[in-house]
Parts: sequence; structure tokens; C-alpha cells
Amino acid sequence: MQDDEGLIEEAQRLIAEATAAGLRVVTAESCTGGLVAAYLTEVAGSSAVVERGYVTYSNAAKTEVLHVDDAALQAFGAVSGEVARAMALGALAASHADIAVSVTGVAGPGGGSAEKPVGLVHFAAARGDRLVHRKEMFGDIGRRRIRLMSVAIAFDLIDQMMRQE
Repeated sequence: MQDDEGLIEEAQRLIAEATAAGLRVVTAESCTGGLVAAYLTEVAGSSAVVERGYVTYSNAAKTEVLHVDDAALQAFGAVSGEVARAMALGALAASHADIAVSVTGVAGPGGGSAEKPVGLVHFAAARGDRLVHRKEMFGDIGRRRIRLMSVAIAFDLIDQMMRQE
């Protein structure tokens, strides 16, 4: 698991590399509640990279702010690859960023089900016409650990998108 210091170090590296490449990032977060953006903005100079961040915790916010199709929410649920991808694409379209990353999941301790247990998190990242999705099953390891591990995965996806042109 990533700790606070490790996440800040990774954020510093991402900010430095994105600044050098002239890339801007937008976040669309649900279960992390803005932690991805918070760790990125912990770094001095992050204003050159972090274009904006959306915390779209409710389904209404996902549809109103990120234009996630309500039919997708109804068919697949907020915690799904389909919605994670739609969140990333919506954030990219609603911003002036080059790269979008989204996170939606069940951090617990409640809210899980047999189909979507606590610890299930879907991620997506978009840049230009590229879109990737990642699904993680962290297990019921505690809300804080799930959220911190989700930040680390989001950082991995940002890094992946920065390396693709």
C-alpha cells in the first residue's frame, strides 16, 4: 500500500514530468472524494498541471457535471467500467486538460453487495482518442486503504497517459 509520503513523492514526479511536457490533468472522482486532486495539488507548482477536479459523488452529479448517460448508470451502476470511462471522457470534454483520470468504487465499510463488494474500484483515463479502463478488487481492507490505493492506481494511469503520444 502506498503511504502518504510515497503518494506525495509520486505526485511530485508526475507534476514535474507533466510540467516539462506541457500537459494538463483533470480528475473525476467519486469514492476518492477529491484525494487524487488533493495529492497532486500538495505539490508546489501543480497549478501548471492540474486544470481542474470534479468530485461527482452522486449519480446526479455524474450526469449533470460530467454528462454521464443516465441510461448507463441505470444499466451498469455507478461502480462500473462503463461509468468510469464515461466519467473520464466527460471530464476531458468539460475541461481544457490533455489527460483525464476517473475513479468510482465501493470504499466501504458499507455499500457493497455480492456483485459489487467493498473494495471494488473502476478507473479510467483518457487522452485524445485513447481510453483505458482498469478494475481493481482491493477487498474489504478498510476505507482509508482502499482510497489511498486508488490514488496510487490513478497516478499510474496518469503516468501511462503521459507516456503515450
